[in-house]
Amino acid sequence: MGALHAGHIALVDAARARGFQVVASIFVNPTQFAPTEDLDAYPRRETADAALLEAASAAVLWAPDVVTMYPAGFATSIGVGGVSDRWDGAARPGHFAGVATVVTKLFQQVQPDAAFFGEKDFQQLAVIRRFTADLDMPIEIVGVPTQRDDDGLALSSRNAYLTPDERIAARALPRALGEAAAAIERGGDVGTVLATAVARLADAGFDPIDYVALVDATTLEPVEQLKAPARLLAAAKLGRTRLIDNLAVRPA
Repeated sequence: MGALHAGHIALVDAARARGFQVVASIFVNPTQFAPTEDLDAYPRRETADAALLEAASAAVLWAPDVVTMYPAGFATSIGVGGVSDRWDGAARPGHFAGVATVVTKLFQQVQPDAAFFGEKDFQQLAVIRRFTADLDMPIEIVGVPTQRDDDGLALSSRNAYLTPDERIAARALPRALGEAAAAIERGGDVGTVLATAVARLADAGFDPIDYVALVDATTLEPVEQLKAPARLLAAAKLGRTRLIDNLAVRPA
């Protein structure tokens, strides 16, 4: 959705490392924003984004306008059950239908062999993998590890909304998840560990805390014991900025 940073460029680099010519799409998608969310305020830096993509040797920038994506009479929506039902799906009703619909349209327009998405939006990645498989799309979906600042905070366009003090406080999110992941991998009680992580976020000033959860890495269903690859997911608001993050958690 634009406002590109090093995390986005890592996707271009990952694709080029595989020998692909890269088509990068930029479209601030209105259908994945709720009426109370920040569509109008979402950062838009088209000229700077184009320069970054050119410097990264992307071959094509595909930047359609709203009329191209949603012409008069547009009436189709793609819903993805299961992996979209909980977490951000519950906190942001309709969000993943907007994501699935716009990504399907972009896939149809570009016809890629592979599509690269950051693991920071882990539930989004799971949704895209699900509908791509369900709809028999001949596209390889590739997850690229989350890119982080030196202090551990996951790179995000929304980080620009943070005040200097909030930016310092935001470090508590990756730290809490890192401590929780280590504790669970050592055999700690999942419920107790998650409660501790929530308390750490609250102490840092996050409010509300939408969720901190340990989930199966494929289905995104909550798990109470670590027996298979899992993911710690978290979403919480700091001031006016909603931050999300996740970490892999692996059984011994």
